[in-house]
Amino acid sequence: MDPRLTAEQDEIRRTLRELLHKRCGPEELRAALDTPAGHDRALWTTLAEQLGLPGLAVPEAYGGVGCAPTDLALAAEETGRALAPTPLFATSVLAAPLILALGTDAQRARLLPRLTDGTLTAALAIPAPALATALALTGPGGGDWSGGGRAGGVQARRAGDGWRLYGEAAQVLDGHSAGLLLVAAHTGGFVRSRTLLFLVAGDAAGAVRTRQTALDPTRPQGRVQLRYVEAELLGQEEAEVTGMLARTGEFAAAFLACEAVGAADRALERTVEYLKQREQFGRAIGSFQAVQHRLADVYVQVQAARSAAYYAAWATGRGEGVGGLALAQALQALRLAAAEGIQLHGGIGFTWEHQAHLYFKRAAGDELLFGPAHRLRARAAEESGLFAGVGVTV
Repeated sequence: MDPRLTAEQDEIRRTLRELLHKRCGPEELRAALDTPAGHDRALWTTLAEQLGLPGLAVPEAYGGVGCAPTDLALAAEETGRALAPTPLFATSVLAAPLILALGTDAQRARLLPRLTDGTLTAALAIPAPALATALALTGPGGGDWSGGGRAGGVQARRAGDGWRLYGEAAQVLDGHSAGLLLVAAHTGGFVRSRTLLFLVAGDAAGAVRTRQTALDPTRPQGRVQLRYVEAELLGQEEAEVTGMLARTGEFAAAFLACEAVGAADRALERTVEYLKQREQFGRAIGSFQAVQHRLADVYVQVQAARSAAYYAAWATGRGEGVGGLALAQALQALRLAAAEGIQLHGGIGFTWEHQAHLYFKRAAGDELLFGPAHRLRARAAEESGLFAGVGVTV
């Protein structure tokens, strides 16, 4: 692996940082969180039209930029620094790769160009709290996480030439505002049940969507209730959905790791800036050795997490499964950076007027959605056979 970024990657990150600095400051961020969608639609349009960010990893044949997934993951470091509330993760990291891999030619041609130009957003609807399991981050990815043919989750039934869905999925990222829902549902009854993916229009008759209160307001979530809603099967019935969800989860983990590294780095920067200004006993508190030692520990954690995240982003395109380990390292670094930032701000950091608490909520929220860190590591150990034959239960 060459750790140096290419000129194109540097340009993407530089341009994205400048744009987010202008359009996603503290006031703009809070204003976006208070909107019904939970994100700034104008910012999303700008990211799509000026940078092509939603289609960065989509082939040019479908209107995308045609870059490698690595480039999109590395760009996530900048969106993480700003805690940018955009539908990028739900649309371009979860939904678009599944449509690209499993969709028919007609479905790809109809949907991907609209996803890449920002005119359509998408959400992956998986029953809570099974997202990490479905993406094979904390479990093997199989099992009955989508309902198992029993009551609960989302069930699919044939209706003439099409399908109808009924059930509920909570904690769906951007599920309350996305124009397209990619719903994981069980079909075939209990004995022969299997999970398939279905396309549902956001405004479909019988679909009831409400925004939920989330620990991390920068990752808005919604509850999706489907009451015999008309749906379109994604791809073919023979599609290997479980395996594709696991591959999507590997890329999602690398993306989230880079995003968490950016957030941790910015949280540390804000803390250092504050400690240079705040004085105690006639001197800046950042000059005290004990404070410097604490900051040094955070810095080491952030740099270690950055190395792991970059490697995961690089390895994603080569089929190497290290995303979960990188995500665990990055979430740990972000939690430490955010917690130390709050402590060293003297308590004001956890007030709504200050940004520090949002970084802590991002760390805690991501651990609830995709972790926690020890389960991510346990899953990686299980996959690698690290404790095989030694009588250790992971």
